[in-house]
Amino acid sequence: MDYFLQSPQWAEFQRALGRTVHEQSGPGWRFLAVEESNPAGKLLYSPYGPVAESLAAFDAALAALTDLARNSGAVFVRVEPVTAGFEAAEADAVLRSRGLQPAPVNQQPELSWIVDLDRDFKDVLADMKPVNRNLFRNIHKKGVTFRSSQDPAEISVLLEFLHMTAARNGFKPQSDEYLGQVARSLMPAGAATLFIAELDGHPIAAALAYDSADTRTYAHAALDDTHRKLSAGIPLLVTLIADAQAKGLKHVDLWGVAPADQPDHKWAGFTAFKKSFGGREIAYPGTWDLPVRKVRYGSYQLARKGAQLAKKLRARSRALTNS
Repeated sequence: MDYFLQSPQWAEFQRALGRTVHEQSGPGWRFLAVEESNPAGKLLYSPYGPVAESLAAFDAALAALTDLARNSGAVFVRVEPVTAGFEAAEADAVLRSRGLQPAPVNQQPELSWIVDLDRDFKDVLADMKPVNRNLFRNIHKKGVTFRSSQDPAEISVLLEFLHMTAARNGFKPQSDEYLGQVARSLMPAGAATLFIAELDGHPIAAALAYDSADTRTYAHAALDDTHRKLSAGIPLLVTLIADAQAKGLKHVDLWGVAPADQPDHKWAGFTAFKKSFGGREIAYPGTWDLPVRKVRYGSYQLARKGAQLAKKLRARSRALTNS
């Protein structure tokens, strides 16, 4: 799979946000790394990278990232090597032996849900739950139609529905400014597409997807509360998947899912929705840090753990006081 977060289009979008982006490549490897900052200082973050064809190529990429970090004054390198010549199950041993350590939190999901498109679309549909197939085939009878757009101005349709969903569920979506820049940077370049469901010509749901060389990533979606009973989000996603296959893409990445053994996970509802479209789970190694300025990084980790311990002690004290 070709990951969008390591694509030239994502690099240009990050630069449009005013961030410093580095891109390097060598025999069998490449990476996109963004300069960020945290309490430790400057870091280089390579989302779902570096990309490497073998373990030797991964080592070469890691060496290049380390040199870049030293030259740019970064305290550490943060990586997510999803394509690096080893399996996710081997990651702990492979990465620790190279001096990396797990990041405090994973930046991107450790588990994702993939729908493979290298087959007849009727077989893709056959893997979906019957209700999904039936809605896709019959919702037009209720006056619902679907279209796609690469006009940045139409991002306002999605933003309106995201605001509704945020107010209903109490979550914080990406800012209007961020998604507006996504639209301006990626939609005219053909790297992002907005899919819109309409009832009698009026939008009732929208979904934004990013395209890499072989994979479409389902990124943001929301719908109009007024028409929830139509379940337009389901055939909208099937339309997005069908369109990806028509464009010759090999996979649709439905993004993060919860572990099967965690039914109370905050993503459990989203996970059930995504799995209803058929597909397979894919596990990633997670987010790892490679200290470059080791004393500075060690101090950062000690301070972070101290703050976590203090927080736990305060919570315990409050619990004892209220008991």
